[in-house]
Amino acid sequence: MTADLLHDDVASLLRVGEHRYTTSRRQVISVLHTSAGPVTILDILEVDTGLAQSSVYRNLAILEEVGAVTRIVTHEDHARFELAERLTDHHHHHLICTTCGSVSDFELTADTEGTLNMAFAKVSRSAKFTIDSHRLDLLGSCADCA
Repeated sequence: MTADLLHDDVASLLRVGEHRYTTSRRQVISVLHTSAGPVTILDILEVDTGLAQSSVYRNLAILEEVGAVTRIVTHEDHARFELAERLTDHHHHHLICTTCGSVSDFELTADTEGTLNMAFAKVSRSAKFTIDSHRLDLLGSCADCA
């Protein structure tokens, strides 16, 4: 997705949520768009040194509220952030190290996703629950911490 289309989509989500697309929100989205994977607040501040830490916290909360950003909770309640799948059309899952908090993306084959979706549909039917999407986070130890 191009940066312009991304910013248009985020602006629309914010408008629906009755929020403005401020310069600092645009800067946070730009950092997330150019990042190789989920990032921490400190990572965002290192990339864009003009942002205030308190502003990043507030803006991420609003961007998460409107569905533009996904929070990935790692160890000890620390979090990493990435653009929401609805904006990127990149369905993936996460390997989360419970020791150091690192997060790595991984994808499953279409067959495996299909098998999971069938199992999730069966569970949701029996619980009378409507699924919008799914996330799969695997918790364990990364190679550096193992």
